[in-house]
Amino acid sequence: MQNRVKAKLARGEATVGTWTMIGHPAVAEILAQAGFDWVVLDVEHGAMDWPRVLPQVQAVQGQGCAAICRVPINSPEHFKWALDLGAEGVMVPWVRTATDAREAVAAAKYPPEGIRGVGVCRAHGYGARFQSYVETANDETLVILQIEHIDAVDNIEEICAVPGIDVAFIGPYDLSGSMGLMGQIHHPDVEAAVSRVFEATQNAGVTPGLLVAEPRPGEITQRIDAGFRFVAVGLDTLMLVRGAQALVSQWRGDGPQMGG
Repeated sequence: MQNRVKAKLARGEATVGTWTMIGHPAVAEILAQAGFDWVVLDVEHGAMDWPRVLPQVQAVQGQGCAAICRVPINSPEHFKWALDLGAEGVMVPWVRTATDAREAVAAAKYPPEGIRGVGVCRAHGYGARFQSYVETANDETLVILQIEHIDAVDNIEEICAVPGIDVAFIGPYDLSGSMGLMGQIHHPDVEAAVSRVFEATQNAGVTPGLLVAEPRPGEITQRIDAGFRFVAVGLDTLMLVRGAQALVSQWRGDGPQMGG
């Protein structure tokens, strides 16, 4: 089966997704039915473990949306769990060097390109589509590396040169923290680091991605117009927080109490 998100990226089209950390399939389903191209299931920071991921993958895909798992660490067993459950892609945190990038690509791909183990699993219909899946999985699986530390920015040209990377995805919050500018995601130095990553992706033929957790007016369009093609917008917890605060403010007459 063709990975529709990967196909869109190959055509140079922008894809927009969102993030779920709550860990309930109803939340994942609500986000998927809203019309996003993909939903990231956050197994790194979210309130979920692998048994909880399966019904969320099913809920997202049931709405015709792609499910992407952010694994907790760059370790092969987590890639196997995510991909065997049928996720269309893996997002890998804390990639800082080309060696990290090569290890992530290898964990996401079957031999001879990688080291992913073979098991009878949901990804190929529990064996019903085994041969067609294993023959195409290396090409169809999205490999998304998170660039979220200044070390990764300093090594970005070498990282992007690693074969098999689909997306270099910038995490601006951790990046700002690694630069001594925690939370100042629009600081000129942070924006300069973002620009360097973007330039490296363009030179290497890698898709640039970016988290825009709380978009400023017009920012989503601006980022897409600038060339970002894998844009994460919002996350379920913040949507719930901001929505609740807005409702309370209608009868209290005060504004949001968190983050401004």
